[in-house]
Amino acid sequence: MDLQLTGKHVLVTGGSRGIGLACAREFLREGARVSLAGRSPAHLEAAVAQLLLEGHSATGYSADLTDAGAALAMVDHVEAASGPVDILVNSAGAAQRTPFGELQPKAWHDAMQAKFFTYIHVMDPLIKRMGARGGGAVVNIVGMGGKVATPTHLAGGAANAALMLVSAGLAAAYGPLGVRVNAVNPALTLTDRMAEGIAADARLRQISEEEVLRQAHARMPLGRIARPEDIANVVVFLCSPRAGYVSGAVVSMDGAAVPMVV
Repeated sequence: MDLQLTGKHVLVTGGSRGIGLACAREFLREGARVSLAGRSPAHLEAAVAQLLLEGHSATGYSADLTDAGAALAMVDHVEAASGPVDILVNSAGAAQRTPFGELQPKAWHDAMQAKFFTYIHVMDPLIKRMGARGGGAVVNIVGMGGKVATPTHLAGGAANAALMLVSAGLAAAYGPLGVRVNAVNPALTLTDRMAEGIAADARLRQISEEEVLRQAHARMPLGRIARPEDIANVVVFLCSPRAGYVSGAVVSMDGAAVPMVV
């Protein structure tokens, strides 16, 4: 299926690793032009080099997206270098997991800064420009923690829930200006961040990492944990004209691990 993305300029935050990099790769395969944003220059350089080995060209921009001024400067730089951004995919930032008994006000603030404001600082200037230009698409990669409360992820889950509300609200506000906004909620996904958790769990339980991973796969109704490419396929479709009447949606991607209607 031709997703009609050839020549579109896509900005992917958190695009140097994991789900963000998988999204960048899929956009490039569809003929889009891709800019990557992230905190680490080394990770961005590695991602750009990897994509080049695969026959793709992308540009990386390093910025601390928790800083509104730095995020705006990055957006300005990206648009000055490669033209107006047609599509924004937010995948940067992750809140630290903290057991509920250890939560202090700082943990709640840190979670909002790490997850919520990294998205807002990029989305706010770009969605206004998209609206002024009469079109655009935004997908916020959020997480199931905003729909399913867990005792070790309450602060991060609160940030996720806030992002879902913002996504739905901005979709309604900017729809008349031709801008679509959607959110995607992955659950466990095979990324470097998950690998760190697998290693910690293996040490705690004194079993092999392979056994921890096998058990995690077995718990999923579909028999496996999501791959970054699984999430990327949905994100790229939502950003395409093929999904032209999908806006304000929050798509859960947990492989039916938590059966829910809302």
